[in-house]
Amino acid sequence: MLEVKNLNVSYGVIPVLHDVSLQVKENELVALLGSNGAGKSTLLNTIQGMMKPVSGSISFLGKAIEGLPPHRVIAEGIVQVPEGRRLFPYMTVRENLLLGAYPGKAWSNKRERIEWVMSLFPILKERAQMQSRLLSGGEQQMLTIGRGLMALPRLLMVDEPSLGLAPVILDNLYETLGKLRESKITILLPEQNALRALTIGDRGYVMQDGRVVLEGNCQSLMQSDLVKKAYLGR
Repeated sequence: MLEVKNLNVSYGVIPVLHDVSLQVKENELVALLGSNGAGKSTLLNTIQGMMKPVSGSISFLGKAIEGLPPHRVIAEGIVQVPEGRRLFPYMTVRENLLLGAYPGKAWSNKRERIEWVMSLFPILKERAQMQSRLLSGGEQQMLTIGRGLMALPRLLMVDEPSLGLAPVILDNLYETLGKLRESKITILLPEQNALRALTIGDRGYVMQDGRVVLEGNCQSLMQSDLVKKAYLGR
């Protein structure tokens, strides 16, 4: 579904990504592991069209998308759920969700879509008329993912969903991410919480200093000495 080949990205004259290559197949959940500064968010921003690569290629469903502006990438079916939530704080839960439905076909299906999102996250239905700034951290993360789902994504890129969340909230969140595959939504999951991501994922990649240093199925990555030492504390 998604293929990134030999991607190089810079901030001005400073190289950030170095010959990054990865693949995401349809209906997979692919974990992208790495510490802060490894280049995970830069990779997502480049796929989404917010940054332009120096060289390399990005294709989605066989179509080259590198260089397309973000709204065109969203129209192709790729939606990024940003790290740090970035909600509209003085708008209600329902209004934040509706803002996610602006692309093309999504708006005409907004009523059905919002009911579906609220069935995935029942607490959002209870909080529908509440300003998003008043939600707990876990509820805000659910709202951010729900807003992304409103855009009818084929590929959902969820950046660091576990950041700052309590374990019980994480359990519910990751259970929902697992359910999304049943709805034929493919997921690319950049995450520092390696154990969570590898437990739910099909395959994974490990990034360090802007490079992919390891890849494989999630079970094999959990047995890797590099992953055990750097991310699992073993």
